[in-house]
Amino acid sequence: MATNTPDQKPDPDTELDVLIVGAGLSGVGAAWHLKDKSPDRSFAILEARDDLGGTWDLFRYPGIRSDSDMYTFGYNFRPWVDGKVFADGPAIRNYVRATADEAGITQRIQFGTRVTQISWDTRTARWTVTANHNGKTETWTARFIMMCSGYYRYEAGYMPDFPGMDDFKGDIIHPQLWQEDYDYTGKKVVIIGSGATAVTLVPAMAEKAEHVTMLQRSPTYIAARPSRDGFADFLQKTLPSRAAYMITRVRNVLQGMFYYSLARWQPEMVKKSILKEAKKALGEDFDVETHFSPNYKPWDQRFCMVPDGDLFDVLKDGSASIVTDHIERFDETGITLKSGEHLDADLIIPATGLAMQIGGGMEIVVDGQTVNPPDHVTYRGMMLSGLPNAVIAFGYTNASWTLKIDLTCERVCRMLNHMKKTGADYAVPEAPADLETQDLLDFSSGYVQRALPTLPRQGVEVPWKTYQNYIMDMITIRYGKLDDGHIRFGKAGDRAGVATPEVVAEAAE
Repeated sequence: MATNTPDQKPDPDTELDVLIVGAGLSGVGAAWHLKDKSPDRSFAILEARDDLGGTWDLFRYPGIRSDSDMYTFGYNFRPWVDGKVFADGPAIRNYVRATADEAGITQRIQFGTRVTQISWDTRTARWTVTANHNGKTETWTARFIMMCSGYYRYEAGYMPDFPGMDDFKGDIIHPQLWQEDYDYTGKKVVIIGSGATAVTLVPAMAEKAEHVTMLQRSPTYIAARPSRDGFADFLQKTLPSRAAYMITRVRNVLQGMFYYSLARWQPEMVKKSILKEAKKALGEDFDVETHFSPNYKPWDQRFCMVPDGDLFDVLKDGSASIVTDHIERFDETGITLKSGEHLDADLIIPATGLAMQIGGGMEIVVDGQTVNPPDHVTYRGMMLSGLPNAVIAFGYTNASWTLKIDLTCERVCRMLNHMKKTGADYAVPEAPADLETQDLLDFSSGYVQRALPTLPRQGVEVPWKTYQNYIMDMITIRYGKLDDGHIRFGKAGDRAGVATPEVVAEAAE
């Protein structure tokens, strides 16, 4: 098997230094960092879909947009200059595509290739990657794997089994499966859900639909934010583009951390402030307490931001309405609620969330043993105990996804350069057998709670604890010691093994 050069096109017959799975925001970012900080490393990207962009190529529902501000959601190396704080899906997809094209990354992507299994062999210190490429099985070989396929199942989102769904005579479309050519003009639409997808769909569809009803089982914290950042616009006019972007980015990171900390420290005060602004936007006669006052504290679930208060506008002008109730069943003409109310509908959109999964659903094998993620612990929020030369790109829950991804990619490049310098073939985190663990995510959102039994664990102390804190991560990931006593650098033939607590305890004896 030949070893390819850094700029060679993807070819399963050559051995790669790094194989990236997924050509979305994370995968393209990983490739850019490799070219910039480890330019002598060969790599390729395998993408299951026929185009790059990941989430922003998959989701095509009306109004699709970011739920984080683009000055922190954008890459740290490429300024966001579009001007919109919350960009729409096509704009983000173009941003990712332009990044890939300009950096020569696009030619290193093989599309239509779904990775089904990765298998590590300590004797050779290599990953064997099995993939389906347009119906044919391919085998790739790589020293290092970066799993950048996101955190949810692409094939379908979470769909509850509502009673009577088969009786409904209209259309039922999950947002994840939305077709852009679907015409909902003049239809009565019911959107089930209260998260970011629902609050995006309601104002976008209210323009053409006869009426849109947002049906929620329980409220979400929702706040308005200007669609343009006046501070950023001012800086763009007075400073070079990159300098303006970085200053805005730093300000927004610190501002986000401050509000998150304030919400955790003084939740009741923050809640009162949010409800006050909602009443101001909707009017004193609107039942804000029922529809916008959750029974959990701010940031126990992800916050929803609405640009220029567009959701409040359509609720106020009557083109949309909000109902807080439970579903009794679907029937031929809509939904009957447990309160006895009936919602007429021509189209029902269950914005009921994602189905989380690790590594795009691929099977992971280490030295002949199949890896069960819940048996493993995260290391610095980017690797798993007992898993050599493999990184999982996983962003923040309380801040922009890309903030953590950029840091993770920087750490990977530092690690690769360190391994080359020291002659190491692999790096494997090794958790102590007596490590106390807890759930990976401290988040009460339904999609997280459903997935927790299938996710890795985290420890209660560094480096096994996953902090949702950008400054802390930046210091430890960007500048912290690589050989920190928790990760072992070894040579081909050494025993890495699947370091479950049982295996570690056996080795200690």
